[in-house]
Amino acid sequence: MKNITELSEKTKKTVPARVVPLAPYLGGKFRLSKRIVAKIEQTPHKIYAEPFVGMGGIFLRRTQIPKAEIINDINGELVNLYRIVRKHPEELCRCVEFRLAARQEFYRLKQTPAETLTEIERAVRFLYLQSVAFGGKLTHQAFGVSIDRPARFNFVKIKDRLRAVAERLASVTIEQEDFEAFIRHYDTKDTLFYLDPPYWGNETDYGKGIFRRSDFERLKDVLTGIKGRFILSLNDVPQVRELFKAFTIEQADVTYSINNESAKHTSELIISN
Repeated sequence: MKNITELSEKTKKTVPARVVPLAPYLGGKFRLSKRIVAKIEQTPHKIYAEPFVGMGGIFLRRTQIPKAEIINDINGELVNLYRIVRKHPEELCRCVEFRLAARQEFYRLKQTPAETLTEIERAVRFLYLQSVAFGGKLTHQAFGVSIDRPARFNFVKIKDRLRAVAERLASVTIEQEDFEAFIRHYDTKDTLFYLDPPYWGNETDYGKGIFRRSDFERLKDVLTGIKGRFILSLNDVPQVRELFKAFTIEQADVTYSINNESAKHTSELIISN
């Protein structure tokens, strides 16, 4: 993140180079990122807030920085990682140095209770497991390295990412709240929320009790009454279309490569007020 340049608008800056997320994360928006980021940057705002930031797939791809940025996630291990990256990036770099992707190490860390570790050790554990686990999963993690899939835990590249993310987070507020409380805390006429909750039918993929089917109704209710603007991405299923029918719904066609010879075509929804 070099040469951050002031725009003509006093409230915004630009980031010349996109910062790469620290590790894979289930539900990342790689295929929709350009479209979502374009929509975000075309929407006037002075405050940018993400209630479900995850590994920051959209947050880090944005090129405009408004006056204030706030990120949030209910996952305490993820929030701890962000806070340690910002406060102690060099110590974190030292702790990941020469750590290799190995099945024995993966299962040793997986079986180590997070509450028995220091905050820095917890951050290393979470980063390692997310980097090595198959599919960026958070639950039922399995060792994801094989002869057909090179190791993702390249400590040289990860150290570069840690330093870049630490710099990017320098002025960002980091929260760990329920999404409704977070939205109510930061809702103003100048706020833009980008929301990427678990998809309909995949509520348990991020952990038991983290997000329930009933929370979609709660999400719809809190978004109905906000002063600011929002952009919400969800899977294209009839239940989602019906629940959020009072808002503007755009269909985005997406192609997922299954292997070298076939692909899966699906659609997702970008919902806004």
